Amino acid sequence: MISLLVKFLRQMIPSRKSEWISLLQSSFFRFERQKRLLSVFPQSIFGPFIAGLCLSLLFASCTPNNSANNSANPTATSATNTTATKASVVRFGYQKSAILIKSKGVLEKRLQPEGVSVQWIDFPAGPQLLEAMNVGSIDFGHTGESPPIFAQAAGASLTYIAGIAPSPAGQALLVPQNSPIKTLADLKGKKIAFQKGSSAHYFVVQVLEKAGLQYSDIQPVSLPPADARAAFVKGSLDAWAIWDPFYAAAEKALNPRVLVDSKSVSNQGGYYLASRKFATENPQTVKAILEEITKLEDWSDKNRAAVAETLAPVLGIDLETMKKATDRKKFGVVPIDEQLMAKQQKVADTYYKLKLIPKQIDVKEAMLKPEQYAALSPKS
Repeated sequence: MISLLVKFLRQMIPSRKSEWISLLQSSFFRFERQKRLLSVFPQSIFGPFIAGLCLSLLFASCTPNNSANNSANPTATSATNTTATKASVVRFGYQKSAILIKSKGVLEKRLQPEGVSVQWIDFPAGPQLLEAMNVGSIDFGHTGESPPIFAQAAGASLTYIAGIAPSPAGQALLVPQNSPIKTLADLKGKKIAFQKGSSAHYFVVQVLEKAGLQYSDIQPVSLPPADARAAFVKGSLDAWAIWDPFYAAAEKALNPRVLVDSKSVSNQGGYYLASRKFATENPQTVKAILEEITKLEDWSDKNRAAVAETLAPVLGIDLETMKKATDRKKFGVVPIDEQLMAKQQKVADTYYKLKLIPKQIDVKEAMLKPEQYAALSPKS
């Protein structure tokens, strides 16, 4: 890869080729050091982060450092910074489980008069979405509680924007109808599939704790929803942890048995997140996005049948199944505060204790300042 990039630079920028090649090679060596540090990470989670680091280091090397203070303090840029260049496009990462905001077109209507367009990028789950944010491919997105923990542990520059109300009935651990697994204790030694680093991952951790089992007592199988469903149908798995609407669709098509759902364990909800650069340089755009999300959540809570009718054809799910998933969902936006972050810190501490992340993290480091949250609040 490095030789191809060097060849490209020689051809495209001959006037500064020695300088650029030197920067490239320096970045590559820095990447190699980072790769060695990350070699202990679970590859399925952090592999894409490693590739992103190489690109990030290269572009960082080619960008002048205008402020030593800003590099030392990631929150140094004010939310009211008027010197930053306003973004003309918001690259919004989404998952199919929350596609309503794209389907309704509310962001385009709100931002178009301000000269801001919206680019939508689909991801199978939260970890992949935040990997893209880490390498600068998206600006804004939403995930469950776990992806930000893994992303922060990998050095991603992201920030919490708002919380998503938890839906305790919207996630479950499924087993085949004829499975010999009857109780949670029967999970010992079994193959359990979930998207590693996702809300389903933490759900499994909580289920095992409830059963008095250790994480090492099971055989975790990391698969995104579509691949996990295929493996479940094939009979390659003993159990599958999954969220709505995939959960509801599997109930209808596969007739599994629900061993346990998330009502029986603590449910954290999820988060809207943004790259720190985007959040600090575009506070008015972020505020507008939050206002539209809040209005849409309020509308959805009062119009569940309409939500299901909108999403069913978009997701390719029959209306009855979509209504079931919608009825189980709790709509709402939750402000970021100390209490919410204390819950998130518990998630981070749990993953560190299980050695699923390489270092202990402080989730508050991914928060904005109180005055910045106040400025972003739809009510302010």
